[in-house]
Amino acid sequence: MSTASATFREKLKDVVISGKLVHPIVEGGKGIGASNGTSAGAFAAAGAVGTFSGVNAQFYDDNGQVIPYVYKATTRRERHEELVALSTQGGITQAKIAHEKAGGNGRIHMNILWEMGGAERVMRGVLEGAPGIVHGVTCGAGMPYKLGELAAHYSVYYHPIISSARAFSALWKRAYNKTPQWLGSVVYEDPWLAGGHNGLSNAEDPNKPQDPYPRVAELRKAMNGFGLNETPIVMAGGAWHLGEWEHWLDNPEIGPIAFQFGTRPLLTQESPVSADWKRKLMMLDEGDVFLNQFSPTGFYSSAVNNDFIKELRGRGQRQIEYRTEAEGLFSEPLPVGARGRPVFVQPDDKARVDAWKAEGHDEALKTPDSTLIFVSPDKAKEIVKDQVDCMGCLSHCRFSNWKDHDDFTTGKRADPRSFCIQKTLQDIILGQPVDNQLMFSGHNAYRFKNDPFYANGFVPTVEQLVQRVLQGL
Repeated sequence: MSTASATFREKLKDVVISGKLVHPIVEGGKGIGASNGTSAGAFAAAGAVGTFSGVNAQFYDDNGQVIPYVYKATTRRERHEELVALSTQGGITQAKIAHEKAGGNGRIHMNILWEMGGAERVMRGVLEGAPGIVHGVTCGAGMPYKLGELAAHYSVYYHPIISSARAFSALWKRAYNKTPQWLGSVVYEDPWLAGGHNGLSNAEDPNKPQDPYPRVAELRKAMNGFGLNETPIVMAGGAWHLGEWEHWLDNPEIGPIAFQFGTRPLLTQESPVSADWKRKLMMLDEGDVFLNQFSPTGFYSSAVNNDFIKELRGRGQRQIEYRTEAEGLFSEPLPVGARGRPVFVQPDDKARVDAWKAEGHDEALKTPDSTLIFVSPDKAKEIVKDQVDCMGCLSHCRFSNWKDHDDFTTGKRADPRSFCIQKTLQDIILGQPVDNQLMFSGHNAYRFKNDPFYANGFVPTVEQLVQRVLQGL
């Protein structure tokens, strides 16, 4: 069991975030209902920072039941307009709930995925529809150059999520230097430890995690060079017991520091995730969270290695190259599609295809990389239907080839190795079996199983969790 030193609480100082002195604890925003107004309001009421997801936020009927997003239009562009309207309505709803529950305490933030479809429009719509009650906007997954300008327009603080000093420096020099007074914090999201989408660059090895301390110290040095000595850094990813981070506290190399918790808030009484989800969190072992590149965003992401992830991995393993004409080693004809038009594959691969078909994976789907994957007929129908039903939830989607502007297409073949991210995230938040859906999680989730705080299935309130974290535990 981790224990904090006698000086820990003296060194763990409250910080000014979004214009107010608060506990150095920030609720991770997550997406599609995994944090909402109820959880955010509870964190704020406890004197910390609560964050509701502005990504396809939920709203309710007169009986308080969640109203699923249902699309009535027949075209992607029309469904995208429905999505923007529904997301805006949901964001306003959650902002008002958070404001009411906070009781004037703490801070309320909205989390926006910059790569979500219509991100700027949804952000504007929520801030206009819930004026004065959202104190800050956190935003990651991409390079949100316009974030500072947008936030300043509404007199709201902005909190960019980055994974390197280099990324923040680029944002500052190009855009944020124009609105420094509204920069509420800089969120360093560790690309190896955080749950959800991760900001790994091409220069970084996903299998070789780096110590976050020197990376954050480098970020602080860059920020100080821009005159941001008092702007707090929020460490996101890997935080569990703050006693383990004592060497970061009251440390001039790090400066003002707060910690974002994304995984631990899932297992609270106010958390909106299902009881099945919460039970699953208590059963995980170390290594059960899998860093993968299946997301239609193209980013790496961290998720529980369940049947959903294993099925995606299987698609990639049942994959071969092909040519449209016979050439060199690509000499074996292979009929594909409803008309059975042949493509040409290598003899060894033809034998592999025969084996996959014997296992029931006898439908071939083309990828953008001149490869074929093999899936069952039912899975093939599901993939094609999900692609056809695309509602434009991302600014760029490799699964459906949607783009939310210009000509509304990425110009590439839709990629069947990925999946409809909105469909699975909405299904899991609405209570569908967690083993069959995308279940994002930080890599420390296995600690629920052995942390005495959660013994005998104990699920704390947010207030109890905040007090526990403030003790360094």
